[in-house]
Amino acid sequence: MSTGAVVLAAGGATRFGGEGHKLLAPFRGRPLVTWALEHARDAALGPTAVVTGAVDLTSVVPPGIEVVENPTWRDGQAGSLQAALSWAKARGLDAVVIGLGDQPLVPPEAWRAVAASASPIAVAAFDGRRCPPTRLAASVWPVLPVDGDEGARAVMTRHPELVEAVACPGHPVDIDTLEDLARWS
Repeated sequence: MSTGAVVLAAGGATRFGGEGHKLLAPFRGRPLVTWALEHARDAALGPTAVVTGAVDLTSVVPPGIEVVENPTWRDGQAGSLQAALSWAKARGLDAVVIGLGDQPLVPPEAWRAVAASASPIAVAAFDGRRCPPTRLAASVWPVLPVDGDEGARAVMTRHPELVEAVACPGHPVDIDTLEDLARWS
């Protein structure tokens, strides 16, 4: 079975409140998004991509990661998820692990743990708290939202029998505001 990794990083960061886009804000000495990108790539699952939209990230994308542009990023997360799935289909992948560009403390081991699941949907659990990265087998791609601001969570809620929570190392902190950035830097 072939699996890829995708970091969703297309949003507008409207809650951030700082100068510039949050994904380019300095976090522990480098742009915030580079942490998630490197962790996804270093998990060595297979092909790796980042879905971009609101801000051009090409100057900070590490080698070995493809850039997938989402021109409909303003319409919500479902569009970015669909861009990721189109990329995965074009590469003939059977599954894709989706993570978020504003989660810098999710290590490669978490990506690998989720990818190793045989469940149609596997979601990382950090001390019992479920959040990305999430593995989506090709069998569930047709039922994922195609519009709006919801991703796989909608399917996980309707079909809990498809979901496995996988205990993972790391911390699922999500950097949304200047306060988050200051707290975790």
